[in-house]
Amino acid sequence: MQIIKPEEVLSEYLPPLSDHEAVIEAHRCLYCYDAPCTQACPTHIDIPKFIKKIATGNLLGSARTILESNLMGATCARVCPVEELCEGACVLGAEHRPIMIGRLQRYATDYIYQQGIDLFKPGAPTGKRVAVIGAGPAGLTCAGELAKLGHSVTVFEKRELPNGLSTYGITLLREPVEVALAEAEMVRRLGVEIKTQMELGRNLRWEEVYGNFDAVFLGVGLGPVPALGIPGEEFILDGLSYIETSKMNPGALQVGREVVVIGAGNTAVDCATIAKRLGAERVTMVYRRTQKEMTAYPFEFEFAKKEGIEFRFLTQPVEVLLQDGRVMGLKCVRMRLGAPDATGRPVPVPVAGSEFVLACDQVVKAIGQEKPALAELLGLKTEKGFIKVDPDYQTSLPRVYAGGDCIRAKGPASTVMAVQDGKLAARAIHRRLVSSPGAAADD
Repeated sequence: MQIIKPEEVLSEYLPPLSDHEAVIEAHRCLYCYDAPCTQACPTHIDIPKFIKKIATGNLLGSARTILESNLMGATCARVCPVEELCEGACVLGAEHRPIMIGRLQRYATDYIYQQGIDLFKPGAPTGKRVAVIGAGPAGLTCAGELAKLGHSVTVFEKRELPNGLSTYGITLLREPVEVALAEAEMVRRLGVEIKTQMELGRNLRWEEVYGNFDAVFLGVGLGPVPALGIPGEEFILDGLSYIETSKMNPGALQVGREVVVIGAGNTAVDCATIAKRLGAERVTMVYRRTQKEMTAYPFEFEFAKKEGIEFRFLTQPVEVLLQDGRVMGLKCVRMRLGAPDATGRPVPVPVAGSEFVLACDQVVKAIGQEKPALAELLGLKTEKGFIKVDPDYQTSLPRVYAGGDCIRAKGPASTVMAVQDGKLAARAIHRRLVSSPGAAADD
């Protein structure tokens, strides 16, 4: 019997570049003026500049260039869809291989963490206090940028560990836990206080936060995976919890022999890959629309196919079938695509009499997340269920700002977009605080 070692099969998919490989790759860069890769990066890292510094052996300067634009640069080097962003825009991609921008960014940022180097220091104290709710990429970025400007920042995080989905919800194949926690510690060393296991509405009162701080930033992400509303749903495993267990305690993750993953986004691909690598004989992803509408990036889809994962499109689960209290199958119905809905996506319509059963002994759902419940708790204006903000990331409540997935009513949600939100919100908060001496007493 083959013994599977989770630490081996779930280790980072791409190995780190050696010193020689990094220098050779950096010398391939054309160092374009007005580089398309920089324009394609949501945080607008000066990519030719950081790559040229690698080519000249200046790793400290390279990392500084990256982190000045993106404090979570080590995470984004691993989890960004570079094929769709910077590398996708590389001028060498048309006829040659695009520069391995993500791996070079990882090479530079890993260097400073491995050497224990801090590139930034807290700014001169301003006497202003800012609260950040949520220690994900948006919250940590906002906190770090404000600390660099001299503000006193306290981050409140409901989980035991900081850095949100980077810590808990991104497969080890893409990001080790240590990388996410190292970024949080870097922010701590800027003077930011991170208080974990503190949740609004549970052991943290909003009135105390709003009354004791000059500004508040909400980086609360999204809620749990929504319910499917089908019989037997209580036997379906939560996809985010599935990934979390594989990261925090992989030996405790029970993987079925035949696994079905409901959903076709990047999280669903992660769940399916984990199941396959941890010993499932057959893994099938089911999605009620077609490949064209699936939200996983094309390169993730190709990766999943290479892993041996099967796909059933135009398939809607309707019931989990049980035998003696154990899952033995997923009853599904075939779908066809109807007219587009308000979002422009075609509506899946059941095909009468097309029910069939997928044999399986484990079902995992990864169908997105619910909208942020905090908006209703605080009485904030929303847009499509997301927290509504103005161009300065301010919510409908004075002195309260928001960023990250919780505001992403339009466009794709991603770590790098959350980082950019946190950075720009920090700048807006700073402008308000330095221009309004009595900020806490305003309004």
